[in-house]
Amino acid sequence: MPCDQAHRIEAYLDGELDAANAAAVEQHLESCIECAAQKAQLESLRSALRQSATYHRADARLHGRIRAALDEASPRSNVLPWFRNAWAGAAGGVTATALAASLAFFVLMPAATDPLIADITNAHLRSIASDHLIDVVSTDRHTVKPWLAAHADLSPPVADFAKQGFKLIGGRVDFIDGTRAAVTVYRHGAHIVNVFAWANYEAELPDFATRNGYHIVFWRSGNLVFCAISDTAVDDILQLSRLLKALSQTDGRE
Repeated sequence: MPCDQAHRIEAYLDGELDAANAAAVEQHLESCIECAAQKAQLESLRSALRQSATYHRADARLHGRIRAALDEASPRSNVLPWFRNAWAGAAGGVTATALAASLAFFVLMPAATDPLIADITNAHLRSIASDHLIDVVSTDRHTVKPWLAAHADLSPPVADFAKQGFKLIGGRVDFIDGTRAAVTVYRHGAHIVNVFAWANYEAELPDFATRNGYHIVFWRSGNLVFCAISDTAVDDILQLSRLLKALSQTDGRE
């Protein structure tokens, strides 16, 4: 029979467990071959998705058909188990993995009525599913910050928060809302956090949004708009946003 702890492995890898439960899972993994194998399979699947899968945008017709199918599903929870099973079944090979990734991007695309959220989510997905996650690889703010200033024409606050669990791994240039954006990239455990910054004096921003497991935090400093997005736990991404907000207040005084 399947191990009764198997259902906790995915939550553990997604960073959804508190410290006590995460420690319990880690201890369980030391003695349970079945759960250890499941963990290895999930980690292999994630790696294959990020390295081999390609990103495809659904055309208007396909996007409409998928949204209509989801709207017709009642209750909505009937759709999600099918998707989870299909995703898990993709672990059998790289070809199936790439197909699962493409289906995921089609289904998880935010509604077109929220274009800013859609832009951010799609930019995040593109970055983790391709080789364009990082343009400048460094943990040194004195390397990443000047590079962003030179290539993105703006200089967001940058720091390595490794002691707080957010390791700076580099930066890149992207486009959000039709505007060039500086992106600072952090790693938090097994999760990637993209922090976008772009110039906009007038944008009306939500404080927080969640789209299909991706948590998105917005804030503003001067004429710059900031947005952090990741599938890490809500408390974690809020902690990073607080660290960056505090850094914005002292940045430039150094």
